Amino acid sequence: MRSYRLPDYLVSGEGDTTLYLLHGAYGSKEYWRYTTARLNATGYRVVAWDAPGYGSSPVPEQLSIVGMAELLGRLIEATATRRTVVLGHSMGGMVAQKVADLHGVSIDALVLSATAHTFNHSGEAWQQNFLRTRVAPLTQGRPIAEYAPDLLRSMMGPGAAGPAIDHALYCIRLMNGAGFQKAIQATSQYLEDDVPARLQMPVLCIAGELDETCPARVMQAMAKMMPRGEFHEMKGVGHFGWAEREDEYHDVLGAFLKQHLD
Repeated sequence: MRSYRLPDYLVSGEGDTTLYLLHGAYGSKEYWRYTTARLNATGYRVVAWDAPGYGSSPVPEQLSIVGMAELLGRLIEATATRRTVVLGHSMGGMVAQKVADLHGVSIDALVLSATAHTFNHSGEAWQQNFLRTRVAPLTQGRPIAEYAPDLLRSMMGPGAAGPAIDHALYCIRLMNGAGFQKAIQATSQYLEDDVPARLQMPVLCIAGELDETCPARVMQAMAKMMPRGEFHEMKGVGHFGWAEREDEYHDVLGAFLKQHLD
């Protein structure tokens, strides 16, 4: 039997519905603090993980979106309550789609935040720019703490500010560069664009109007591929809707959960 180690994770709140929060390539379980507090206050239990290579989770020799989804499935099996919702942001949204596509765990609903169903969504020029802006600074010897905060601010809408953004930027400064590079490689190799059509559960896709990393048009098209897909666009928002405009993001999320789980 193959041995495995569960990733590091944090459980908070109580309830018979557990939301699994999956961070993006820039992130950690810690940057979900404000979302977790809102969900706990409305009666949901939350499990936020550090993906392999992040936080206290060890950096694996090999990393892929499929491998992360398999590990997430193990975590869900070990910690689930009566109902399971997976919320994935950016890279985490790819993991969320794939874990729902795999056999072995029951997912009652998905929330996909600023993500895509394939790395091929916007052409070769977009792909090259994505890799250049994220990986090149590391290969040039610049630590994440030095360049990432300014990069992330450029991915947000104009005037984005507040405690949730400050906290996210602080968490990103603590990231492991080796784990991050493996995560970007895993994201760039994820090309399973046939997954959305197989997802039978309710799926909410939340996009930022100004997001160039995961454009709203890509998420809207993805939602249309899903039998029960729903789409919401946040006007004037970039890649981090849950931090840029907290009230709107969590109101939309709450309405979706109430509609499909209550």
